Amino acid sequence: MRPPTIRDVAERAGVSKSLVSLVLRGSDRVRPEKRQAVLAAAEELGYRPNAAARSLGERRTPEALDHARSGGRPLVGVLLNDMRNPWFVELLDGLNSLLDARGLHMLLADGHLNRRLGEDLTRMFTDLRVDGLVAVGTLPAPEMLRTAAERLPTVVAGAREPVPSRADVVAGDDAYGARLATEHLIALGHRHIAHIAGRGTVGELRRRSFETVMREHGLSGTAVVEQGDLTEEGGYRATVRLLSGSRRPTAVFAFNDMACVGALSAAGELGLRVPLDLSLVGYDNTYLARLRHLWLTTVDNAGHDVGRRAAQCLLDRIADPARPARLVLGTPALEVRGTTAPPAEEGAGHRPVG
Repeated sequence: MRPPTIRDVAERAGVSKSLVSLVLRGSDRVRPEKRQAVLAAAEELGYRPNAAARSLGERRTPEALDHARSGGRPLVGVLLNDMRNPWFVELLDGLNSLLDARGLHMLLADGHLNRRLGEDLTRMFTDLRVDGLVAVGTLPAPEMLRTAAERLPTVVAGAREPVPSRADVVAGDDAYGARLATEHLIALGHRHIAHIAGRGTVGELRRRSFETVMREHGLSGTAVVEQGDLTEEGGYRATVRLLSGSRRPTAVFAFNDMACVGALSAAGELGLRVPLDLSLVGYDNTYLARLRHLWLTTVDNAGHDVGRRAAQCLLDRIADPARPARLVLGTPALEVRGTTAPPAEEGAGHRPVG
């Protein structure tokens, strides 16, 4: 069921759309009986004036815009899956840069806390009458998001799980990015390659792409997948397990940069030199990968650009809530730095650590 529009209010009240607009703006040029009819119709239909759509659809002078903002800028609710993930922070920066330029404020909620407490923060956003919703990362329960998308312009950023038909999805092309990482290691001469896998649909896309590329190069027999949990500690533990076996890999492709940092720590503790004894590739090209003492080879998932694209999708959906949903995928790029090199010697994958 689509949300009521200003046209619906006008038809219910028996007035023109322009008169409804005047009432919603608080104009004193409307007769009391007409004002009451419009407000009653809006209440019956559950119509909520969309401040963002008005500000996007009108040509205002800077003075008029400043005056409108003094009464409160439009709000966008942002439900962030994990505030500890630096890639999400870069996405938020891109999201906010465009929203702020268009006169919208972000209202941030912690999705991790949402799951732990069992609360529906999407309901909180609808109760606060925000003008749009962006879900960043792993989604809330599907029914919660579906309900929100029926009431609010909604965009999902940085996730690939199935979403309601009214929601747009903006993310990186995870399968292509994983292909870049795996083919880079194979081109260097690595044959015993492991992947520290993530969870959810994004984790599945990257894992399947890794396995596909290994199979295409006839390396299925030497491909290993070790499950991680997206954190530095998870990357550390997964790498210790990988390197403690009798057929250790010569290269590891980690789900994200945080897991890759954990892999780097594990290699050092086990006496392996990176990249001479072990090559490492991360994912996301966060600030961690760019730290000089880490200098990770990684896949640039264009977090800032994904955020800006998500903001544009939201602005488009605010302006036209009924338009078809879109899937927008950014193109990742490989950033080669200091953690990858050819394997040290033939057959290194058969040598145990220690």
